[in-house]
Amino acid sequence: MLNGSQVHWTSEVEEALQEGKIKEYLDKLNEQILDCVDIVRHKMTKLQSITMGALITIDVHAKDVIAVLANMGADDANVFEWVQQLRYYWLDKNCEVRCVQTRFPYGYEYLGNTFRLVITPLTDKCYMTLMGALKLMMGGAPAGPAGTGKTETTKDLAKAVAK
Repeated sequence: MLNGSQVHWTSEVEEALQEGKIKEYLDKLNEQILDCVDIVRHKMTKLQSITMGALITIDVHAKDVIAVLANMGADDANVFEWVQQLRYYWLDKNCEVRCVQTRFPYGYEYLGNTFRLVITPLTDKCYMTLMGALKLMMGGAPAGPAGTGKTETTKDLAKAVAK
C-alpha cells in the first residue's frame, strides 16, 4: 500500500508541476492528511493502526516537500528540491526508485508492517548520500554520536526501496 501511494504521489506531483498547479496540489494533500486523521480516530485493529501511522508519516513528508516547491514557485520536475526526493515510477510493469541521478529497481521484499521513520531534511541528505554510494557499488557508513538515528535511517531507506 505504501509503495502504491508513493508511485501515485510521484505521478501527481510531476503532473502538478507540469500544469503549474503545485499550490492547488498542496491543498489537496492537506485534505488527504485530514481524511487519514479522521480514519485513525475510529476503532482500528493494531495492524490497521500501524499501516495508517506509516501512511500518515510518509504523507506529511510529502506535503512538506510540496510546500517547499509551492513556496519557491517551482514549475519544473527538474528542480533540485524535487529531484533529491525518493521518487517512485511505474515503468514496464515494474517499479523504479529514483533519487537525484540514482535509479534502482524496487525490491518487492516484504519487510513487515512497521512504523516508518519521520523524514527530516537530514534524513533526505542521508538518503541521497546512501543512494549515491549504492549506485557506485559502494557502502555507506553514517557517522555521529550514539542514539542520533544512523541505524534507523539506514533501515528506513531499506524499507523505502524494499530490500
